[in-house]
Amino acid sequence: MKRLSFLLGVLLLFSGAAFAQQQYEKEVFVSAKGDSLPYRLLRPETVRPGEKYPLVLFLHGSGERGNDNQKQLTHGGQMFLNPVNREEHPAFVLFPQCPENGYWAYDERTGSFEPDKMPLNNDMSAVFKTLKQLIDSYLVKPEIDKDRIYVVGLSMGGMAVYDLAIRYPQLFAAAVPICGSVNPARLPAAKDVNFRIFHGDADDIVTVEASRSAYRALKKAGAEVEYIEFPGCNHGSWTPAFNYPDFMEWLFEQHK
Repeated sequence: MKRLSFLLGVLLLFSGAAFAQQQYEKEVFVSAKGDSLPYRLLRPETVRPGEKYPLVLFLHGSGERGNDNQKQLTHGGQMFLNPVNREEHPAFVLFPQCPENGYWAYDERTGSFEPDKMPLNNDMSAVFKTLKQLIDSYLVKPEIDKDRIYVVGLSMGGMAVYDLAIRYPQLFAAAVPICGSVNPARLPAAKDVNFRIFHGDADDIVTVEASRSAYRALKKAGAEVEYIEFPGCNHGSWTPAFNYPDFMEWLFEQHK
């Protein structure tokens, strides 16, 4: 009987996960050059005529790369499906998936994640060019509020958050890099974007100094920036970040 109850519980768990996955529409964007980028789209439960809604771009880490158009929902996907969040913060949410051999903002994995060794003048990667065209395809939609465009990312995606905010500061109202890294010398270009940075102080993959130096550089440049550090937390700092008490409230309060 106990075994049956356990199996039923597991079945319900996977059924719930499958249902959650189905809430995100499966899409594939094709660029002007013919490059494709799979992504998932979550729409507001009700899109009212004449109303405008925020656009959230979520950039996953290196472990979720591929072309199954599913793994990118592993971390963060459920957060936007929370009934309270969907009711209080209706938005269009994009979860693109980076190809297996790509690295979002860079053509390949950087040799070091130490902030002063991160690229200073890197060309825009082919994947990022396609991603920017995907973003642009939503910006022309009348239901998108262009004053509330947000980008969130973890690890490899956190590095991409910095890169996008640096390249397009006029576009993003808020940027949330989690356990990412960037050369701090680039950050004055992003001073008009509101930042909230998260990192674990025991991170042995991306040094915590990456976020500390980013915070100092943004603060010095006059940016609105908050830094939240989790004591004893290793690389998976996205878990406490997503559970931070006002994660959603802060994000959706930001305006250009």
